[in-house]
Amino acid sequence: MRIATRSKENVVILDLEGRLVAGDGDLDLRTKLEELFDGAADAILVNFEQVRRMDSSGIGELVAGWKRGRKLGVRVAILRPGDRVRHTLHLSQILPLLEVYEDEDEAVAALRGTG
Repeated sequence: MRIATRSKENVVILDLEGRLVAGDGDLDLRTKLEELFDGAADAILVNFEQVRRMDSSGIGELVAGWKRGRKLGVRVAILRPGDRVRHTLHLSQILPLLEVYEDEDEAVAALRGTG
């Protein structure tokens, strides 16, 4: 799993690439989200466009990050989950809880409160 970090209009975007599964990406995502929470990010957009596979460990880390973000007042949303990731999130009944976007500009505007 590779995670690239960039910022767009004060929204931190995490571009994930690879597999978000136990032992391959799950702890990387946790570490990166914790760094951003410690750095007082206001909004985080997790881009799943290049994620090929996600398992329960990946879901667990995403949900833990989402919950921690809510507690700290940091919005955590997801961008472009592919069919496989969307299906996994749907089966785990997590999808309705998350803010999901297909367009990056729309997501950034919404997370900044201007969309």
